[in-house]
Amino acid sequence: MARGTSRLQLACVAVAVALGLTACGSGGIKDNPSGASGGKDCGDLRIAVNPWTGYVSNAHVIGYVAKTKLGCNVTYPDVKEEVGWAGMASGSIDTIVENWGHPDLVKKYIDEQKSVEDAGPTGGKGIIGWYVPPWMAEKYPDITDWKSLNKYASLFKTSESGDKGQLLDGDPSYVTNDEALVKNLKLNYKVVVGGSEASLIQSFKSAEKNKTPLLAYFYEPQWFFSEMKLVHVNLPKYTDGCDADPAKVNCDYPEYNLNKLIAKKFADSGSPAVDLIKKFSWTNDDQNIVSTYIAKDGMSPDDAAKKWVDANPDKVKAWLG
Repeated sequence: MARGTSRLQLACVAVAVALGLTACGSGGIKDNPSGASGGKDCGDLRIAVNPWTGYVSNAHVIGYVAKTKLGCNVTYPDVKEEVGWAGMASGSIDTIVENWGHPDLVKKYIDEQKSVEDAGPTGGKGIIGWYVPPWMAEKYPDITDWKSLNKYASLFKTSESGDKGQLLDGDPSYVTNDEALVKNLKLNYKVVVGGSEASLIQSFKSAEKNKTPLLAYFYEPQWFFSEMKLVHVNLPKYTDGCDADPAKVNCDYPEYNLNKLIAKKFADSGSPAVDLIKKFSWTNDDQNIVSTYIAKDGMSPDDAAKKWVDANPDKVKAWLG
């Protein structure tokens, strides 16, 4: 699911607006005391929140069910992806509920330290790639082939990219191979960091409205695709092992089988929330519905979670079975 101080501060505000949250700081989304309530049987449940709306949807749906059905005291500390893994190892975080790969962290915390456990798939599929707004694909049909990108590099020049085309990236904590891809595919582009999911979405909106060029990193599941049909740029096809060396990556991103993680200490605690997290599974479409409630309709994450949970009792029952 990106670099001066002023840019990050603006991006933080944008994330807060997009996610319906109220506080930003070095971590971004603060613990939400209003999300904690009742019950000794479950105890505390600390669900890490990473900075994209889809993750927030996962976290608050799980948290809402844990709070209302199991009596957990739920909080949502905001952390970046790698920091969340370290938090599970140290005991400050109980779970990450949407993980995008990270083989280096799997090796460190699951295989070697054994302080973190895989809690099974979310049911969602993750896709990362480069996209252009619809108007560009219509006007320049071959722009969706990476081999044509250098031909169009001058269109994407900005004050930040200098004499090269700009490739706009997201939050610096997001999984990305873009610097290596630009170098290894010999593309006349410079990666420029946009700072947040909200910044990327606003950039696509402006580019489509004003018919200005934009090439940017983006991903699915993503509610915004229901509003704008962004067009994927085809990079060299992914094959097993083509991204094994981060410095030599020259292929497209793989499809990620998104999964959940739990701290080993939490897994052994006897909390009923452990089974809930392990059994939690839904589709990209389910997530996008909740994300639309939050990012487009302006609902709070808890209200969005409640609306979805109330409309899907059978799925929730299966998680609690």
